[in-house]
Amino acid sequence: MQRKWWHDKVAYQIYPKSFMDSNGDGIGDLRGIISKLDYLQELGVDIIWLSPIYQSPFVDQGYDISDYYKIAEEFGSMEEFDELLEETKRRGMYVLMDLVVNHCSDQHEWFRKALADPDGEYADYFYFVKGKDGKAPSNYRSYFGGSAWEPVPGTDMYYLHMFAKEQPDLNWENPKLRKEIYRMINWWLEKGLAGFRIDAIINVKKDTAFPSFEPDGPDGLATCVKMVEEVDGVGEILEDMKKNTFEKYDAFTVAEVFNMKEDELREFVGENGHFSTMFDFSAQTLTEGEHGWYDSRPLVFREWRDIIFASQKEMEGIGFKANIIENHDEPRGASRFLPEYAQNEEGKKTIAVTSTLLRGIPFIYQGQEIGMENCRRNSISEYNDISTIDQYQEALRAGCTEEEALEYCYKYSRDNARTPMQWNDDVNGGFTKGRPWLAMNPDYTRINVEEQEKREDSVLSCYKKVIALRKAPEYREAFTYGRFLPDYEDHDYIFAYHRKIEGTDQDILIAANYGKESDTITLQEGTEGTVRKVLLSTSGREEEISGEMAGENAVTLGSCEAVVILL
Repeated sequence: MQRKWWHDKVAYQIYPKSFMDSNGDGIGDLRGIISKLDYLQELGVDIIWLSPIYQSPFVDQGYDISDYYKIAEEFGSMEEFDELLEETKRRGMYVLMDLVVNHCSDQHEWFRKALADPDGEYADYFYFVKGKDGKAPSNYRSYFGGSAWEPVPGTDMYYLHMFAKEQPDLNWENPKLRKEIYRMINWWLEKGLAGFRIDAIINVKKDTAFPSFEPDGPDGLATCVKMVEEVDGVGEILEDMKKNTFEKYDAFTVAEVFNMKEDELREFVGENGHFSTMFDFSAQTLTEGEHGWYDSRPLVFREWRDIIFASQKEMEGIGFKANIIENHDEPRGASRFLPEYAQNEEGKKTIAVTSTLLRGIPFIYQGQEIGMENCRRNSISEYNDISTIDQYQEALRAGCTEEEALEYCYKYSRDNARTPMQWNDDVNGGFTKGRPWLAMNPDYTRINVEEQEKREDSVLSCYKKVIALRKAPEYREAFTYGRFLPDYEDHDYIFAYHRKIEGTDQDILIAANYGKESDTITLQEGTEGTVRKVLLSTSGREEEISGEMAGENAVTLGSCEAVVILL
């Protein structure tokens, strides 16, 4: 594999609105991020990904961009952004921004010009399509519910929006539009960005015949995903973008990709793929219901473990994936992937170890490093997220009670990850001196950075240790380029794998017990003179486990305990 500058890095996602507020308006900002760079450096972070900070009406929390060249005043100024770039560079860190180019805001100049002249040049920047028999061109349901088509006022045309109606889709078949987007991407890279996280990028290729599909719900609509899955040719668009932008700057790109075809993995993230890497969402799909959150499935440990192992093995000889437990679009991982008995500090440390040492690029989401949890709300009015409100209504339409619908929101709402960062146990968790834009999770008095920084046995301390271990000079090669080899798969609740450099004797075992009871694993027989060393134990039992290995050639792991052993 050709080695790249980003292969051995650890990334951290910041949701700027909820990270740190410096001016008391209740909204996180760039100055707040700058004030926490030392904290991130001490954690071991190399790459920072900022969710959108562009000018926006914030219908979808900044994923509806009205000006790609401006910073939203809620977050600060371009001068402050330039300062952030300088301060990260001084610390040897890199900055990624969100690239949202499947759609823009209906307040963007392009769309306003398109509405003003539906037959003009800018209308072709979007999908303005004539209706059929006085109805929408096809029966697509948007990701946020309802028709994906909105009437163009004063005409018999509709415009396509796969997300909210305030997010019109951009027409990537138009070379003028592409040129505008490429110019914008290069402008940011010239500024000093290290690269981009690329939003919903598989959606840029449309079947411009816009065929209808068999309805998949009582509303007579079919999910717009169906069109994305059926159409071919997205690779040509993505390759064109790469060659005209990222490739020229050796930029790091991590794509949000769903609905990719089975044979496209190498094309997307192989040695010369469209992107540097892509998020591994395989575990996130396990609980998805057929119709929505209300018919979601419970998580089964073996399925969770097996799908992660399968995802790791399919990348062998291809490239790296970006490994996540949670992000701004998902509930908190500690609440989602850990059984109830494991939703404590021991369980959170266990998932920290097993996730961070997988093959690929670890992406930590803000608050994950202290084990932030889902936030229970009393009413749907307390939620801000557009998708959550849609799913709540969908649950009610399916016959759920308000209490049941709220319970699904508690489990799966995107707002779970968007509650403000919990820095200390002061009012509003040290996030703001004002009123937070989204109410704090009340558990900030118990779960916060300041308290955990004082303890060696905290979740935060564990993240620092495992990141430092991943980067340690003597093990960096194995954790970066070593093979992924699963082990002990016959044990019901053991999550174990090796990271091994072929042709050497360095073999590192990562083993965790997610069960409620203790479990013993027998170690492979070593050769004469082999030295085994416990590199990390989430329970602080390094010496005890070393003695156990020497006497029994086995390791007994308590409930929610993980170890890293040099074999």
